[in-house]
Amino acid sequence: MDILEKTLSMLEKHPLCDHCLGRQFALLGYSIENIDRGRALKLSLTLQASTLNSSKNAEGIKRLKILATNGFSREAQETLQHLKKRVPKKSPSKTCFLCEDRFQLLDDLMQKALIKLADYEYTTFLVGVELPVAVEEREDEFKAAFEVGYGESIRHEFGRVLGKGIAEKTGKSAEYKKPDIVVIINPFAEHVRLQVNPLFVAGRYRKLVRDIPQSKWFCSSCRGKGCEKCGWTGKMYPESVEELASTPFLEAAEGEKTAFHASGREDIDARMLGSGRPFVIEISKPKKRFLDLKELGDAVNTNAEGRVEVSNLRFTDKAVVRKLKKAESAQKEYRVLIEFENDVSEEGLRFLEEKLSNALVKQQTPLRVLHRRADLIREKYIYKVKVKKVSLKSAEMEIRCQGGLYVKELVSGDEGRTTPNVSELLGNRANPVKLDVLNVIMDDP
Repeated sequence: MDILEKTLSMLEKHPLCDHCLGRQFALLGYSIENIDRGRALKLSLTLQASTLNSSKNAEGIKRLKILATNGFSREAQETLQHLKKRVPKKSPSKTCFLCEDRFQLLDDLMQKALIKLADYEYTTFLVGVELPVAVEEREDEFKAAFEVGYGESIRHEFGRVLGKGIAEKTGKSAEYKKPDIVVIINPFAEHVRLQVNPLFVAGRYRKLVRDIPQSKWFCSSCRGKGCEKCGWTGKMYPESVEELASTPFLEAAEGEKTAFHASGREDIDARMLGSGRPFVIEISKPKKRFLDLKELGDAVNTNAEGRVEVSNLRFTDKAVVRKLKKAESAQKEYRVLIEFENDVSEEGLRFLEEKLSNALVKQQTPLRVLHRRADLIREKYIYKVKVKKVSLKSAEMEIRCQGGLYVKELVSGDEGRTTPNVSELLGNRANPVKLDVLNVIMDDP
């Protein structure tokens, strides 16, 4: 069966608009829109029917009437009028079998999308299409019945045509993998909504003081609602690295909320020094994306002066968050001030360096975090230890080790849950007094 005969068989059974007829043959020809394919096919059938009528073949009038009714063809209708043949009246309720005339709403849907998009800054977008299940099932049955092998789905055509129109109107680019915004359109409900994808900003932070948590710490009693215990703040600590670093970005982007991702975390009473710890701020539903990172970095450092500093800020994507989590075991360098129960000798400290350098440490989950972490034994490697005596009963130890090592427990022994440990090796009860993270050894992802 050739194309025209197949087209006629479709129109004999069902009313079809130009879009829906044309897209049954979408893969035939190049640089032709489906609406133009549909018009061309109907026009060709009109010419063919006129030829048959000129040959006194009654099939010609029959075909013209099919085209005038199920094909909604103005040319067929006017040809019938010219031949003084009765023109079948179009039923007010007759619509395209496949799209129910929803392709006539393209301009309205596009305008709704443009109005919503006007509130947002973005570079790339994607159009997603929601369809009733019945519409897709109907199309599948139609394709099977007429053995359609060169067609384009109704979902794909709506998305493609609307995407092309939005790109032309806005000057933005369609992006299929990581768009800034997804415009989700339901042509049958005549509804348009936006899925605004997060904005990601990466950098490094330094925590210059103790007793600031990395992330917001909700009150254990009220869970953030506010109570007498937390002074009605809902928080255990008045500020955090997350809040100090994220707030200016959230305000500038006019986002809904932020999430703070980092490569590991230091204890509340530990400082994060050196070049800082890698982090990513994830801003949900940002209205502004074209942010001045230098200006925002300066704002963070001014507002949190002497407490938190951020540096090396840059835009990134979600893949970097996954890399950060995988890199939590990256090598780290620590400095810990240790107080001993009894005096320590230089010989004892040299012995400590020898025993802990290039050592494998077994740590059962520390008692202080057992309430939130599984009770497991973890093995962590220490690459190098250097110890300096500070006083008769104190020393400063620098450690380069595998990330995830609990340094405080390496010092105290944690009631034997960490072996080897400083207390055990020297036979002298040791207590970690001050802990600093000196370096997180990893390339910025």
